[in-house]
Amino acid sequence: MIKVQNLDFWYTPESPILKGVSFTVQRGEFLAIVGPNGAGKTTLLNLLSKTLMPKSGTVKIEAKAIELYSNKNLAKKVAIVRQEFVPVFGFSVVETVMMARTPYYSSIGFETDTDRKIVNEALEATNTSRFASRTLGSLSAGERQCVFIARALAQNTPILLLDEPTNFLDLKNQVAVYDLLKAAQIEKGKTIISVTHDINLATQYCDETLLLTGSGGYLHGSPKDIFLTECIKEVFGVDVFKGKIGQESFFIPIGKYAKKSPSAPVKPALS
Repeated sequence: MIKVQNLDFWYTPESPILKGVSFTVQRGEFLAIVGPNGAGKTTLLNLLSKTLMPKSGTVKIEAKAIELYSNKNLAKKVAIVRQEFVPVFGFSVVETVMMARTPYYSSIGFETDTDRKIVNEALEATNTSRFASRTLGSLSAGERQCVFIARALAQNTPILLLDEPTNFLDLKNQVAVYDLLKAAQIEKGKTIISVTHDINLATQYCDETLLLTGSGGYLHGSPKDIFLTECIKEVFGVDVFKGKIGQESFFIPIGKYAKKSPSAPVKPALS
C-alpha cells in the first residue's frame, strides 16, 4: 500500500532529520511511528501526505509515486489527522466533518444524501453526533480531536495518517480512539499509520513499529522485537520497568525520584 525507499530529508543540510529510511506498509496494516521529540515523526507523516517532498528517495502509494497524484486524487487515498489546533473560524462540528467530502463533490459543488450518510456514520462512530451543531471553538481539546478523527473517517480513504491522535484525551478516550482505529482496520480494511509517544498503546494495537532514533536512523519491525528495555533506554535515554499482562508487554519509565522500597526490588503486579 505504501512503499518508502531511501528517504532523506533535512531542513538544513548539516542537520539531517531522516537518512536512508526504507519501509513498506502492507494493505490493511496498522503501523506505529514512535521516537523521541525531534526525531522526525511528524516530518515523516508530512512526507507521506505530500505536505513535504523528500530531498532524495521515493514515497509510493499503491505503487505510484506520490508526486504524480493531484491533490484531489491523493485526498481520495489518504486522510490525515494532525495535532490539535484551536480553530479560527466558527464552523460547526457537522460542517467541519462535511468538509472531508469535498474531493467527492460533483461539479455543482453540493453534498449528496450519500455524503450526509457517511458524515453521520463518522459522527456516530466517534461519539461526536451529540454536539454536531456546536462550534469547534466551544469544545474541549479532546472533543475537537475526536471531531478531526470523524472528519478523517468521513473522507473514506483506504489510508489514515494520524499525528498523536490521543493528545489531550483522558485514559478512557485514549483507549476508545485506538479501539475505533483497530475496528476500522479489521472491519473496513483501513491501512493506518499513527505517530504516538505511547509505546504501550502501540504494543497493544499495532502490527508493526517504525522507531526513529533521533539521529536520522530507524528500526522497523514488530513491537515485540523493537520494544526491548535496552533499546528503549538507548533511544529515549530513560530506564524502564517491563511487565506482562497475558501476552502483552507494558513499560513504565522510572525517574530518579521513583518511590521504591529499599528492602525489595520492584516486581510486576501481574505476570
